[in-house]
Amino acid sequence: MSGPQAFHDLMADLDGPMVIVTCQVEGERSGCLVGFSGQCSIDPPLYVACISQRNHTHGVATRADVLAVHVLDGADHGLSKTFGELTGDDVDKLSMVAWTDVDGVPVLDGTAGWFLGRVVARFPMGDHTAHVLEPYRGERRRPVSQLGFQDVKEMEPGHRP
Repeated sequence: MSGPQAFHDLMADLDGPMVIVTCQVEGERSGCLVGFSGQCSIDPPLYVACISQRNHTHGVATRADVLAVHVLDGADHGLSKTFGELTGDDVDKLSMVAWTDVDGVPVLDGTAGWFLGRVVARFPMGDHTAHVLEPYRGERRRPVSQLGFQDVKEMEPGHRP
């Protein structure tokens, strides 16, 4: 097999980290499960979170100066379903979960960890937008046994391709 299908089949076997990104701008808040993200620089420390352009969160995130990234582990599987299977076009996901306002950004209570990052760059990446973040505040709440793609790949996304 060759071409795009071989690539998709290979990627489906990998286990990248799953995170939840939340944001708020001018009273509008949103959040989504993100499968394309990771640290992209050591010095300075930078992180990239790619958000689908079909996603409700995309419209809010592209106007935000700060995004919250929540690191997930197995205890956060239910939370990942809320942010991965529902769409902000239909429901306010943040009204369904516990969260705390930190510097004007919704930070989910109880996740394995989180950080706030100032957006230092944005650029299109196919059907996603990359948000390059400079972390400035956060918390490691417990040791992380990462929630990965293999744990959530059977979910039905809120937005279908």
